[in-house]
Amino acid sequence: MTVTIYHNPACGTSRNTLAIIRNSGEEPEIIEYLKTPPSRDELVDLIRRMDIPVRDVLRQKGTPYEELGLSNPDLTDDQLLDAMMAHPILINRPIVVTPLGVRLCRPSEAVLNILPNEQQGAFTKEDGEKVIDDQGRRAAPGNAA
Repeated sequence: MTVTIYHNPACGTSRNTLAIIRNSGEEPEIIEYLKTPPSRDELVDLIRRMDIPVRDVLRQKGTPYEELGLSNPDLTDDQLLDAMMAHPILINRPIVVTPLGVRLCRPSEAVLNILPNEQQGAFTKEDGEKVIDDQGRRAAPGNAA
């Protein structure tokens, strides 16, 4: 089985998502999308498969979003895609592809809905939030370890 993550190692959400994937026993293909951005066609296909609007894939924080005027509601999907192609940092992450679907994994535990394997043990996010308890079940939201 193939699991792919479009990953930014500087992003805590992306690191947590990668760790959750590994906690299921999968070693995913890791695409550091800032070094190797998807082609326009690949990005369009990912967005189509996620079934979300193009605007929902735009990252605002820590990007040139404001300087480029991307909050303008009159911009077309093609214009937004052009911006993401010119500035890959605008692509929100992590995006995970599995045989069960494609998802923008924000929050990181959203990946649990598309992983084919169960978690193999407890999992706690970098910030101390417990995601999977000792019995391999989803922990109640907001629980710290």
